[in-house]
Amino acid sequence: MPRPTVDEEGYLLEPHDWNEDLGREFAQQENISLTDDHWDAIRFMREYYTEHQIAPDVRHVMKHLAERMGPESRNKIFELFPYGYVKQACKIAGMKRPRGWSTG
Repeated sequence: MPRPTVDEEGYLLEPHDWNEDLGREFAQQENISLTDDHWDAIRFMREYYTEHQIAPDVRHVMKHLAERMGPESRNKIFELFPYGYVKQACKIAGMKRPRGWSTG
C-alpha cells in the first residue's frame, strides 16, 4: 500500500487515507502514548469529519469529552495533547492542517 501524502508539517493531505495504524505512528512522532481517552477524542474527531467534511473545532471535542467524563474534564483535551489541539490532536486524527488556525 502506498504511503499517504503529508504536507511539510506532517499533516495528511487527504484525511480519507487515515487509519488507526497511521494514528499510532503520528502519535509516536509526537511522543504520545495513546490511551482510551486519546482514542475517544480521535474517534469523535473522525466521526465529526465524516459527517461534516471538516475538522471539529476544539470546543466540540471538549464538549464530547465533558459529556463522557463529567464537567471537570473540560480541559482534558489539553492534558491529552499538551502541545495543542491543532498541533497534535488534529495531526494524529488525520485531519488536514486547518487553514487559519494557529498551531497552538
